[in-house]
Amino acid sequence: MSLLAELRRRNVFRMAGLYLVGAWLIVQVAETLLPAFDIPGWVLRAIIVLLAIGFVPALVLSWIFELTPEGLRREAPMAEAPAKSGVVAQRMNRTIMVLLVIAVVYFSVDKFVLRQDVLPETPSESGPEDTSSAQASPMKQPATDTSPSIAVLPFLDMSQAKDQEYFSDGLSEELLNLLAQIPQLRVIARTSSFSFKGKDVDIATIAETLGVSHVLEGSVRKAGNTLRITVQLIRASDSSHLWSETFDRDLADIFAVQDEIAERVVTALKLKLLPSQQLTAERTGNLEAYNTYLLGRQYLAQGSPEGLDRAVESLQRVVSLDPNYVQGWIALGFAEAYRADLRADEAGRARASAAAERALKLSPDHPTALSLRGFMRLAFQRDWAGAEADLRRALEQESNDAQARFYYGWLLAVRGQIAQALQQADLGVAIDPLDVVGGVMQGTFLVALGRQDEGIAVLKRRMELNPGSVFLGVSLARALVLVGRPKEALDVGGEGTPEISLYARAMAQHSLGDDAASRAALERLQRDFGSGLAYQIAQVHAWRGEPDEAFDWLERAYTQNDGGLSMVGYDTMLDPLRNDPRFAALVKKLGLAE
Repeated sequence: MSLLAELRRRNVFRMAGLYLVGAWLIVQVAETLLPAFDIPGWVLRAIIVLLAIGFVPALVLSWIFELTPEGLRREAPMAEAPAKSGVVAQRMNRTIMVLLVIAVVYFSVDKFVLRQDVLPETPSESGPEDTSSAQASPMKQPATDTSPSIAVLPFLDMSQAKDQEYFSDGLSEELLNLLAQIPQLRVIARTSSFSFKGKDVDIATIAETLGVSHVLEGSVRKAGNTLRITVQLIRASDSSHLWSETFDRDLADIFAVQDEIAERVVTALKLKLLPSQQLTAERTGNLEAYNTYLLGRQYLAQGSPEGLDRAVESLQRVVSLDPNYVQGWIALGFAEAYRADLRADEAGRARASAAAERALKLSPDHPTALSLRGFMRLAFQRDWAGAEADLRRALEQESNDAQARFYYGWLLAVRGQIAQALQQADLGVAIDPLDVVGGVMQGTFLVALGRQDEGIAVLKRRMELNPGSVFLGVSLARALVLVGRPKEALDVGGEGTPEISLYARAMAQHSLGDDAASRAALERLQRDFGSGLAYQIAQVHAWRGEPDEAFDWLERAYTQNDGGLSMVGYDTMLDPLRNDPRFAALVKKLGLAE
């Protein structure tokens, strides 16, 4: 008898099928039940490994032994076996069929019933007017409004000296970043979640403002290398605690406890992660580097010139302590970029680009590193194709990255695709509702699309929340003047933001017929803020009907790598210049199609 026939006679093939189907069912049941009992994720991995190891021994035993009606016996000679072998074969066939039916039913329910409850639909991203390469391959969409949503509030520093705020903030942000990897969970970004820090606002109000169904809050007590972390997950609808736990750990276990907390949240929210969706993070094994990284992140979040100086200093130390720490290079890149933008510092921009390249060399598909390089190419290098490639790759990897959404929307606006740019701004604002950049983009794009009242309402709401934002102030003043409401524009800005007031007065007074007041404001704006607001000064000259001066300041903006030049394609303020040959030359120099 041939080997194939003997394998068939000894039921080896049937045993293989029975084992594989049974093992698959065991894994599916374990994947469903283990999280319900708070059993760690490694148990499921151990089960899978054991089942894989057991496959070959099961086939060997099937060859050596035979399962007969009288029990397990050593394989009989071929002449004695047929009758008993046939009975066993029939039983195994029936068992395999039953298991296959169960598997098909389980798969169908999971795919077509349960999965629809947790996975968002993926809407088409491009409207009918989108004809650029941005239509190429669709990017992953963030979780929809019907998906579970969560805001991670900054954890309280309960340390005796109250000097570990950077650590408690950093822990909160690390948890936020872990949870943001889950496609079916909408996680509010840091800017919005941390905007409630130090404010006496109840959970229900926070949840309503951010539009979330759940809130994660907690506290950290750090003494030396000992940590006590208390965490609670709250359902916003009734303020009930879905889960609460205290973790007493050594500082060396900080990453393990972060993973543990994230897994508990996933379990409490009844989210089911596929094997490909396991939470991961780029980390350092150097605790001093990690501690300094958290400190640098806190300085970076301040956004002030002094804060950015300290951020760069701290993060440079981080990458010197651990040159392979991807997150350290990314944070350093953003700190260098933001500081260089404030100072029009080309050397700083070069260092930011170098940090982005180093991060991508260490982790080629890291979404935040791609977003950083995309931002650099978009804002300072005018490499539109390179920026698009980076930002699309970033959003393929991490659909919940609000900043990448905003940058991609910015790129679409540069190309004149305002409707699609607004789509991206809306997606980003759903993740980061209180972000200044998102609010400016929404308002500006709405005005550009002729929806002036909506756009101005968005800008006014954001201005109330961020009265000192120059970015918001000039955007609101510009919109009010454009729609013929110059008197309202005069009220934008205040003593703390003279650049906003001067910009608003220079345009509004011209619209109201007071040329002397307009010119006085413009001259002071040029004298005091010419190095940072070159593009805005060009707008004022264009509005006043002074094309020569406008083109002079546009050239300064080009020399200074002013990000405002990205508005050239759709900025109504520049309409008086569009028929001038110099405007076509500028558009060509920027690499844009007018």
